[in-house]
Amino acid sequence: MTNRMLKPKRRACLYACLLCVAAPLRANPSSEPQAAIASAHPLATRAGFEILAKGGNVFDAAVAVSAALAVVEPSSSGLGGGGYWLLHRASDGFETMIDGREKAPYAAHQDMFRNRPNVSTDGALAAAIPGLPAGLAHLAERYGRLPLAVSLAPAIRHAENGFAVGHKFHKLLASRQPVIRRFPAASRIFLPKGKLPEPFSILRQPDLAETLKRIARSGRDGFYRGKVAEKLVDSVRATGGIWTETDLASYRIVERRPVKGEYRSIKITSAAPSSSGGIVLIEALNVLSGYDLQKADETARTHLIVEAMRRAYHDRALYLGDPDYVHLPVERLLDADYAAGLRSTIRFDKALPSAMLTGEPEQNAEAANTTHFSIIDRDGNRVAATLSINLPFGSGFVAAGTGVLLNDEMDDFASGPGTGNAFGLIGGAANAIQPGKRMLSSMTPTFLENERGVAVLGTPGGSRIISMVLLAALDYAEGHDPDSWVSLPRFHHQYLPDAIQFEPDALSRAELDALAAKGHRLTALTERYGDMQAALWNKKTRALSAGSDPRGEGLALVGP
Repeated sequence: MTNRMLKPKRRACLYACLLCVAAPLRANPSSEPQAAIASAHPLATRAGFEILAKGGNVFDAAVAVSAALAVVEPSSSGLGGGGYWLLHRASDGFETMIDGREKAPYAAHQDMFRNRPNVSTDGALAAAIPGLPAGLAHLAERYGRLPLAVSLAPAIRHAENGFAVGHKFHKLLASRQPVIRRFPAASRIFLPKGKLPEPFSILRQPDLAETLKRIARSGRDGFYRGKVAEKLVDSVRATGGIWTETDLASYRIVERRPVKGEYRSIKITSAAPSSSGGIVLIEALNVLSGYDLQKADETARTHLIVEAMRRAYHDRALYLGDPDYVHLPVERLLDADYAAGLRSTIRFDKALPSAMLTGEPEQNAEAANTTHFSIIDRDGNRVAATLSINLPFGSGFVAAGTGVLLNDEMDDFASGPGTGNAFGLIGGAANAIQPGKRMLSSMTPTFLENERGVAVLGTPGGSRIISMVLLAALDYAEGHDPDSWVSLPRFHHQYLPDAIQFEPDALSRAELDALAAKGHRLTALTERYGDMQAALWNKKTRALSAGSDPRGEGLALVGP
């Protein structure tokens, strides 16, 4: 792919400030690298290596990274959110996806947000029952070597001692400041003395540290039962929410079989429903498998990728939801013959208007701010995890006395005809609100594997997550490494709105003119998007490499 115009930022000043409160890595710098970790924050990456140095495996490291991100990147994830952890164990080839997606409270109903602007995104009613604390406990108990308390220690330290606020944190907090100001407990933490914290100032979260300590002592019961649960429910209900202690006590992690596919001898393992990510990714790659994209010119290549995106996102809107509540035609959507049928409707000279595709799904929102990390060791054990709290800083609501910032994931359901958000992503009856149901997601933690090696990748980015992973998978197929995947210029199509969205300078003037001539509508974005974190293990040399998106403030490290 051309136009590789992004260059990594100069982060030395930021890292110096961030790492001043981090514990040093106790590792021999001359020893052979054993693992690669890429995450959206330097302290989270180093937390993973700290746990590896204490004898933990990649799954213990994943607990540490997840928990650290919950503290130092509250704009994107947290104990009040959820996510997916895709795992591979090298000793026996075992693979699973831990589904820690949030669930609707049992009192939720389809009309709860109808004609109530912003209620599905701001405040306690917007919050679904969190899954991240249960995911941490499950991951440690089932797959880790170390006690949960050991793996949570870096996160507890960062919550108690504080961390340096970065530019990204400051910018996102400023955008959600009006909402956060409405809720006293949140305002006290994130707007000390009523003001935005300056970049590089230290932010401390003592209540969150205490909540993490309870989880460290009691596992999932430290969050879903007892004092923390009581405080969560009391605060939520006092401000118009509908949580009960039964909602929390009954939350359970689900392990799901990842979805699998193949593209040009690359084995794809990706997120299963309740995420749409893996299905849409593989369906689009199945459509593209009928073309030699490397021989196509840039305009033809972009046109074909967009047409594959259009059809795969259309099926997402029509068919996908929580598999525990609705029947999903997974086998058909992943079938090569089905993809061939979709491919037969693609013309080289003309775009197909989305209005000509069948079905009338409803609009719903999708997370704009999420986080991802990737871990792999020299034996091939690996974790790809995408975690979310939905919009930046979630609902903006913190439950008093807990430090827990709650998600606004209820907005990810299809709440009614014609509703939508800035992303305009759509969904139908399969993703309607129901009590206890998981809302559909686009999170796409993914493994790619062929003779060359194993790639571990994923990204935040709301409805654009899947298209970003798709572009990275195509770049991997062309033989490129993680630094290339994470810095690619990006474009996107999601069926509706019927337009190609693209980053500044991602498409040349000649390409834009040629695509317009084929009938594509074009929407130039003013800012770059995504924060991809990726790692690669070379099977032949056993060498490790990693890349962190230059759009963000993350850190990719390879080390002992």
